[in-house]
Amino acid sequence: MVIKVFLATSSGSTAIKKKQQDVLGFLEALKIDFAQLDIACNEENRMWMRENVPEEKKPENGIPLPPQIFNNESYCGDYDTFFDAKEDNDVYTFLGLPAPPGSKEALEAEKEPALHNGSAEDHLGRDATKRRSALEESQEVEGEEERDEGDQPVSEEEEELRQLEEPEEPISEEEQEEDE
Repeated sequence: MVIKVFLATSSGSTAIKKKQQDVLGFLEALKIDFAQLDIACNEENRMWMRENVPEEKKPENGIPLPPQIFNNESYCGDYDTFFDAKEDNDVYTFLGLPAPPGSKEALEAEKEPALHNGSAEDHLGRDATKRRSALEESQEVEGEEERDEGDQPVSEEEEELRQLEEPEEPISEEEQEEDE
């Protein structure tokens, strides 16, 4: 399997250059074999890329911008879908490659229950579990939070609201004189 990354080596857009560098750098870091196919200097590459990006994935003007990523002839996605997969630790799945043993993606796959019949409902349940785990991790990372009487975490926003809602204690005449 060969991952093909269609890019423009002579792009005038710094945004496109940064996106291309992000994809290439990440693939290199993971030691994933890939081929760079230039659409700026090679008309065949440009035409092949444009013809093989699915219609529903093309922008309004119909011309997809680089980088576009394929696994052989199979379309994987553009930079935005690559970025989402990277953030979700699903790059190997995104690329249609098996995750190497010991990788975060492989460990996540081991934790997930096996699909009984591959139904969409099972898949949605796994996604919800993954989102719930990410939420729990982010809450753990925030560190120790204040606790209320019910021993429930209190966010900073909740604490600020609570302080605003609490009636102020009247200031005694002595305290007023001290402030002056």
